[in-house]
Amino acid sequence: MAKFLVLYKWTLNEQDIKIRPDDLSLDVSRAKGKISDFDRNAIEEAVRIVEAQGGSVDVLTYGSEALKPSLKDVLSRGADKAYWVADASAETADATVTAKVLAAAIRKIGPYDIIVTGEGSSDQFNQQTAPRLAALLGLPCLTLVHKLDVDGETVSVTRKLADCTEQVVTNGPVVVSVLSDINQPRIPSLKQVLGAAKKPNEEIAVSALDLSPADLQPKAVRRSVKGFVMTRKNVVFKEANPADSVAKLVASLASEGLI
Repeated sequence: MAKFLVLYKWTLNEQDIKIRPDDLSLDVSRAKGKISDFDRNAIEEAVRIVEAQGGSVDVLTYGSEALKPSLKDVLSRGADKAYWVADASAETADATVTAKVLAAAIRKIGPYDIIVTGEGSSDQFNQQTAPRLAALLGLPCLTLVHKLDVDGETVSVTRKLADCTEQVVTNGPVVVSVLSDINQPRIPSLKQVLGAAKKPNEEIAVSALDLSPADLQPKAVRRSVKGFVMTRKNVVFKEANPADSVAKLVASLASEGLI
């Protein structure tokens, strides 16, 4: 029976984020947190396999103190135990720092047969966590997975590439990142939500991970994030004769090379 570890990120709900019209900066003052969308698929897939075959599902996250409300949510989705690393370094962490922290935590709480992540986070979608983590742990990495099968120690996946699919078979332990079309995450029932409060969770201090201050320094620094506003030409044809308006529209589109 497989022992799963699912990694997830607690992100801001993008629907709550507003764009300030004066400078296009982001107003996140009223934004609530959520489990990153792709990570919900990762949790769901691990839970479904364990429900069918037996095994266990632990979850691990790294973030600021704001992640604490995520524990009840993630445990209500079928995970057996939650581990969390809350540290101020997460506020400025890039993919390198995140992978180092997660790898160090996994060495402390592991081993696991299958480590599952979402293909990318809802906020930044860098798609770097799984490959970097696998490299640090010395494990094979299977990305872009939209079908995952486990038979004993054998892990079989179907990867969805740009214009084809690829089937890959390996033995665990392995790191797998899944796409959003791998499943449809279920909404936790009231019983599951209430039961989540009784499930174990454990904080892991960064100081216990044998990481140096340099390990927590990002290699890439995000200077700013601004909203994107699409501008249109707003060309209006108001000829008395509709046929003339159509003719001008066709001529305009042709001049732009659109038809």
